[in-house]
Amino acid sequence: CCGPLKRPFEDRLPTRQEQLAVLQNTPEFDVLVVGGGATGSGCALDAVTRNLKTALVERSDFSSGTSSRSTKLIHGGVRYLQKAIMNLDYEQYMMVKEALHERANLLEIAPHLSAPLPIMLPVYKWWQLPYYWAGIKMYDLVAGSHCLKSSYILSKSKALELFPMLKKDKLVGAIVYYDGQHNDSRMNLAIALAAARHGAAIANYTEVVRLLKKTDPDTGKERVSGARCRDVITGKSHTHSHAHTHTVALELIKLMKEISAGIQTILKRVLSHVLATVQIPSPPTLQLSVSVGSSLLFSVRRGDVLAAWSGIRPLVTDPNSKDTQSICRNHVVSVSSSGLVTIAGGKWTTYRSMAEETIDAAIKEHKLTAGPSRTMGLLLEGGKDWTPTLYIRLVQDYGLENEVAQHLAATYGGRAFEVAKMAQVTGKRWPIVGKRLVSEFPYIESEVIYAIKEYACTAIDVIARRTRLGFLNVQAADEALPRIVEIMAKQLDWSEQKKTEELEAAKQFLYQEMGYRARSEQLTKTSEITLAPQEVARYKKRFYKFDKESKGFITTLDVQQVLEKLSIQIDENALHEILNEVDLNKNGQVELDEFLQLMSAVQRGQISDSRLAILMKTVEEGLDLRGPVSVDRSGGGV
Repeated sequence: CCGPLKRPFEDRLPTRQEQLAVLQNTPEFDVLVVGGGATGSGCALDAVTRNLKTALVERSDFSSGTSSRSTKLIHGGVRYLQKAIMNLDYEQYMMVKEALHERANLLEIAPHLSAPLPIMLPVYKWWQLPYYWAGIKMYDLVAGSHCLKSSYILSKSKALELFPMLKKDKLVGAIVYYDGQHNDSRMNLAIALAAARHGAAIANYTEVVRLLKKTDPDTGKERVSGARCRDVITGKSHTHSHAHTHTVALELIKLMKEISAGIQTILKRVLSHVLATVQIPSPPTLQLSVSVGSSLLFSVRRGDVLAAWSGIRPLVTDPNSKDTQSICRNHVVSVSSSGLVTIAGGKWTTYRSMAEETIDAAIKEHKLTAGPSRTMGLLLEGGKDWTPTLYIRLVQDYGLENEVAQHLAATYGGRAFEVAKMAQVTGKRWPIVGKRLVSEFPYIESEVIYAIKEYACTAIDVIARRTRLGFLNVQAADEALPRIVEIMAKQLDWSEQKKTEELEAAKQFLYQEMGYRARSEQLTKTSEITLAPQEVARYKKRFYKFDKESKGFITTLDVQQVLEKLSIQIDENALHEILNEVDLNKNGQVELDEFLQLMSAVQRGQISDSRLAILMKTVEEGLDLRGPVSVDRSGGGV
């Protein structure tokens, strides 16, 4: 059981159809895992690397739940350590210590997807500075040899230099400490794909309809023996794992948990001069709709929010606790009388140790022949052959842009070369290959094709869990969707109706789950004009530079005529879209009132990325632009 690890699919992943065939035709499995989040995928990897015949089914996509909606942090839990010390709680202390150990392992086994992250804690009372400093130093101490970097204190001036938008009143300084950061959905996928490489049969969009049971002849009790499953994509049902399957590990049963929602937002980089994050000392209340802005630290306008999401934390219920903050985020492994093994609770960082404990319980309960866990230090998908300078080879060997090469290396690790080989020729002198899906982001079209090899079945899978574009900038994701759907349709032979359905489903996902409002919805007919008289005069002057005949409105033709004088060229369809964002009554023209409503909204911070506002300001200033003017989501336009 402890010989060399087998990787039967090192060179080629089985397709989803091949995986489904294995699930359907294999007479028995040792372990069937239900749930393809971080914990479930970890269970599958732990089991298969112990030479147990393993299957995993997930009713949606891998990491489609909370595992892709986390803070993106790999952390021990500073607040848990505080509670452990204040309450003399040894269990919470050990949970933090274990998490810090697992943090170090996760940074090692997927170096392309994870890295240390500086976190700044602003301090607004003098007495809090030594208090927080002592706590953070204790955090470093508990980490021991696994401490990423030593924490330190920043002066008020240095804190404001790094985060100019911080509230200055009463700020006394800040403390910086380090935790890990990772691409959570790609990390989840890397775990699942590592399990598949080692021989586990895994399938997303495969739901368990019911569990199968048989009577144990020795005890007379019913024992779980398998599952009846349904392919969500085709609707076909079949039995996975027949009467000889020993156990089922079911991830995250809801009956044992208290629900606690965590809300995260992505803000514009302009709010900070460094790649870092700010921790809020006490959690503010935010609406998922998203009404953003923490009165504690700094002002954030709606236009500054690029994306927002909420994740439900799987906290194990303590019947004596009064709120979710006091609940320990530890986990519970339980075994039912029928032999069903359940893992509930826990946190992202400790998925590996939780999986190990779960499979240990399954082995003991069902007397399986297997050795100890072998996942500590086991490289995940893409970890092998990755180096910090791998992207240079991608640039040299394939003619990719530097930014694109860095992105591919950081997303796919050693597998980045497979994506680069699929990249299409751009037709330009440089870059030679790698057509971007959206001009401002380094995602390229070949990633959509590769995503299908990674079991992506829908456009949502691509924007939310393979490329992460939906989590970085919802507007960019919306603009990339038509091309993504076209590429997937060609690969998966979708009908026109299917393409329409996929596009609409993805747009609804961005709107309902990612805090997106389409540009055309950011202004309404009832939007107020709250401009001072001198501002109205200034913007009227700008408007009439385009409305030469004083018609009271401008059309695409008016804009084109002005742009031609400055030798600026913009695609006619793109220009139509730009005006359509502000054309509230949809009559094919932008009236003066609509323009003033736009500029008023820009000033109030409701909108900070209007392409028309930016374009008209650029033209007014008479910038000597020789190429196409950039009117992307760069903000401004006032």
